Amino acid sequence: MKKNRILIIGKLAMVLLLGSCSDDDALDLPVVEGTDQTYQEVLELKKDKAKYNPGEEITFSVNGTHQNTIVRYKYLGEVIAEETLASQTWTWTPPNEDFRGYMVELVKTTAEEETVLGTVGVDVSSDWTKFPRYGFLSEFGNVPAGERRNVLNNLKDYHINGIQFYDWHNKHHIPLPTDESGNAIDSWADLFNREVYLETVEGYVETAKDKNMASMFYNLLFGAWHPEQGDGFEEEWLIYNDRTHNSVNTHSLGDLGDILITDPSNKNWQNYIFEETANVYDNIDFAGWHLDQLGDRGTVYDYNGYQVPLPETYQDFLVELNQEFPDKKMVLNAVDQFGQNKILNSPVDFAYTEVWSRNQYQDLVQVIKENYEHSDNQLNTVLAAYMNYNSQEGNFNTPSVLMADAVIFAFGGAHLELGEHMLSSEYFPNTKLSMTPELSEKLKEYYDFQVAYQNLLRDGGTFNMPSVSAESGDVNLNNWPPVVSQAAVVGKEFSDKQVLHLLNFDGLSTLRWRDDSKIQTAPEVKESFQVQIETAQTPSKVWFASPDVDGGASQELEFTQTGNTISVEVPYLEYWSMIVLEN
Repeated sequence: MKKNRILIIGKLAMVLLLGSCSDDDALDLPVVEGTDQTYQEVLELKKDKAKYNPGEEITFSVNGTHQNTIVRYKYLGEVIAEETLASQTWTWTPPNEDFRGYMVELVKTTAEEETVLGTVGVDVSSDWTKFPRYGFLSEFGNVPAGERRNVLNNLKDYHINGIQFYDWHNKHHIPLPTDESGNAIDSWADLFNREVYLETVEGYVETAKDKNMASMFYNLLFGAWHPEQGDGFEEEWLIYNDRTHNSVNTHSLGDLGDILITDPSNKNWQNYIFEETANVYDNIDFAGWHLDQLGDRGTVYDYNGYQVPLPETYQDFLVELNQEFPDKKMVLNAVDQFGQNKILNSPVDFAYTEVWSRNQYQDLVQVIKENYEHSDNQLNTVLAAYMNYNSQEGNFNTPSVLMADAVIFAFGGAHLELGEHMLSSEYFPNTKLSMTPELSEKLKEYYDFQVAYQNLLRDGGTFNMPSVSAESGDVNLNNWPPVVSQAAVVGKEFSDKQVLHLLNFDGLSTLRWRDDSKIQTAPEVKESFQVQIETAQTPSKVWFASPDVDGGASQELEFTQTGNTISVEVPYLEYWSMIVLEN
């Protein structure tokens, strides 16, 4: 049986569809020539948590039902269970294996045809840092409980399993103010004098936990902010720009003053900030510490005039931190990769890079590959890569966001971009740009895809450069890195599979991922084109999936083999499509 893509015509069509979910004729709306056509899911399929532990039951919900619709549960393109869609809520317990991603499809069968009405990815993992999908929170004022739930429900629908609490703290060296009994006070001011409520922070942490989302508190590993007499802070802990400790190394915040930088390897500083960190954990049930740094500080010295090799001090600090809090997670931002080799040879739980000078799509990939190498292929990467950075108003440019995510996800990375809003700069509360409804919906398909196929995207395998060519003159293929007007092929080999990612750069106006001026254009869509793949194996099965069509649902492809060449028809290529050859 073949599958149909549903092209919904504008908002009116969506209203008609959702308002008549039991009417089979609602699927047969005409396509109006010249009208903007955007794929949308007919049934809004959701689950109750961001991830699940092995053996944990999943509750699904949809906003309507259709006759002759089944729920199909798949693991890497293989059907493992099916049932009839009989109600708007139901439960399913996946297989007990740990660290697996599943695709759940709602499939309607009519007249020997299958139509995908909705999909959702499912992550079954006992440890969220195996496949980190990182989001953020940045507003901790008097946020009502209902608003907090809405924010977290939205992040849950994108499968965000870890949350960075950005600028929740008071001073860097005293992140959580307490009373004489050691209990957190009700409210305090953050770095920029915004009011922070304990109730809001605690409420977010507890609600996130209910959705299997981990909460990480943000703080520098080496910062002091306006230390005062009585704080117990010592100037001997600082680093200096000279050997005679006359010029403190600082990070200027303009009218707000300077952050004083400490030596991370100074044992007295470690004891001091670890005690303050214990105070945080005693009062708020954070899962761990998201540590930050400030990039290359140049040549710096300790109080006694000895040069301080900062990357080595990061490693020392992290080792000691892990020994102090062995049950807590930790990750340290490698600002533009500064110190990353030492960081990833420390007991951090995943790799995190804030990208600044790497401007091309291929540079993003290089960062991810460097992180794999530094961590002996053990840790997955999160990139803090700020889209449309220099734009000051309006909406995010959908093509630039989707193309960046396609590249990052195809190479196994994740993108820190979602919180109460989409992230556009290093100051997370900044809301200068907004997401369009189109971008919001398309991104959900991308995150579903990342989760459903995480065992191909982020769980081993070796990148390779297979020989792939297109028979159609309209489609030009090249191996990675990308070339304008062509689609780049990214290969990844497993013991029993060859994965091919097609990333479409035909029609793009720039290869610079950040797209400061929002000039990026959408790629040219390619449909039903033949490709030839060189392989020494005889595949038992070839299948296809794309976040740009059918909600990422997989479909098996017919193929022919002549000698070492496989010929197969690729159904669709917009931004990103994946072909899998099973040995």
